[in-house]
Amino acid sequence: MRLSQAFIPTLKEIPADAVSVSHKLMLRAGMIRSLGAGIYSYLPYFWKTLNKAIGIVREEMNRTGAQELLLPALNPVEIWEETGRHQDFGPEKFNFLDRKNHRMTLAPTHEEIICDLARHEIRSYKDMPQVWYQIQTKFRDEPRPRSGVLRTRQFIMKDAYSMTATWEDLDKCYDDQKEAYKRIFTRCGLEFFIVGASTGLMGGRASQEFMIQSAEGEDTCALCYNCGYAANVEVASSRFRYTFDEGGKTPQEVYTPNRKTIEEVSQYLNKPPEKFLKALFYIAGEYPVMVLIDGADELSEAKLSRKLLKQVRPALPEEVEKFIRTPVGFIGPIGLDENIPLLADEALRNAKGMVCGANKTDYHITDVDLGIHTRIPDYTDLRTVKEGEHCPECGDVLHIVRAIELGHIFKLGTKYSNAMGANFLDAQGKSQPIIMGSYGIGLERIVAANIELWADENGIDWRGEIAPYKAAIIPLNIDDEKAMSAANSLYRELTALKIDAAIDDRPLRPGVKFKDADLLGFPLQIIFGRDFTQGKVEFKTRIDGNRTLIPLSEILEIIQQH
Repeated sequence: MRLSQAFIPTLKEIPADAVSVSHKLMLRAGMIRSLGAGIYSYLPYFWKTLNKAIGIVREEMNRTGAQELLLPALNPVEIWEETGRHQDFGPEKFNFLDRKNHRMTLAPTHEEIICDLARHEIRSYKDMPQVWYQIQTKFRDEPRPRSGVLRTRQFIMKDAYSMTATWEDLDKCYDDQKEAYKRIFTRCGLEFFIVGASTGLMGGRASQEFMIQSAEGEDTCALCYNCGYAANVEVASSRFRYTFDEGGKTPQEVYTPNRKTIEEVSQYLNKPPEKFLKALFYIAGEYPVMVLIDGADELSEAKLSRKLLKQVRPALPEEVEKFIRTPVGFIGPIGLDENIPLLADEALRNAKGMVCGANKTDYHITDVDLGIHTRIPDYTDLRTVKEGEHCPECGDVLHIVRAIELGHIFKLGTKYSNAMGANFLDAQGKSQPIIMGSYGIGLERIVAANIELWADENGIDWRGEIAPYKAAIIPLNIDDEKAMSAANSLYRELTALKIDAAIDDRPLRPGVKFKDADLLGFPLQIIFGRDFTQGKVEFKTRIDGNRTLIPLSEILEIIQQH
């Protein structure tokens, strides 16, 4: 690539709406331009590095034996209604009517579509296992697009799907994909970790996420640096128990006028938040449930959803009054209708001397022993872990960090095949549901994550195999015919060897060329300067900024060695 002809519209100033490192640098380096909220044009420099990442993904998917196909992004709504996810996705999914008033949607993912294909084409256990993948544009109407290409409304995704006849085959496909992901992210220059995660709207038996640690991440993870335990805080656990009083006192109803929150009642009664039973009212599917956690804790909705095997949401104030006949802020487990399920966090086991809502406006109850004064609830892990708690595996300290999700793999099981009637005949001729897995990678995120991890004050610092150009040839005086002839000769040799190279043949000052080379992150920079008269060029490595004088006759071999 000759920079004199290249379309790389670099910027000197950082746009005001850019906050994350990758967003700032991708705009400054002329990689992307915004068309609207969460919608970007991908310019040549970004498209080249993105295709490097896509090439790596494709190589590693093919290596597992997966077969590439392409599914339609335009889907009839009816197929999404078969699994109930049309409603579950809500406004995040783009829906519209076509000219014949058929309800259509732009696919945010493709589990339903792959399952529809499988139910029409797979007949017998002999047809499996199958692993199909695609590289396709997805659409999600994100309420808050942010951080450049990290969270957009249109993005490119590699999604793979396995169809197997046995759970053992699902485990093998899952492990194959997991190992492929490790190779992909390593080749893309990313320092990643793997966490246990919630299955969320995807559903299924188990899932794991591939993450990089970053302050710009929208996920929060619990990490143990000692044993390597890692989990999204939505599902992370810890070795944690509260210490409670002896209890045994008689519960007392106390007047707490207009005090609804834990903080307000805590101050009014002069008791710490740890002495409170925080009662939360949720709707699971169509049915209510009351959840108890300690007043100092936060509920993990993902854990609650996994426990109930249903999507959950906080009840609306009018729903709380309908089922409990008490305003929000005064509800509690004592006297709760027996038809309403009651769950308590595991940390509340043996809780005594607690305060809770009285199910009566402006009143709370003190000295509550959970196991005595309420019908014994079902104890389960529902709380969100905190910084400094102890690792469930080794007991060392847990650290809570922000992280960017790169990929997510799921053991879907039979959720989709049961809902959509995707069955096969087993060896005994009996009809069975196809067992599925799903495996996704956000491709733009690979590039953005590389920038987030390695950029410095001078710009991008590409690592791994995704740099758009491995080497930049920088002649400082384009009017020096001998130097330009040698620079052009080196450029042609690199091109002939299929080494991606750029030559800065622009009539600009050396300082501008140096700044652009670092901004764009060229890993190797070969500078034709004043030492060329001695038959030498300056060889700079972007990773450390080191500069070395190298005889021109040796430079080609050195580039090939890097």
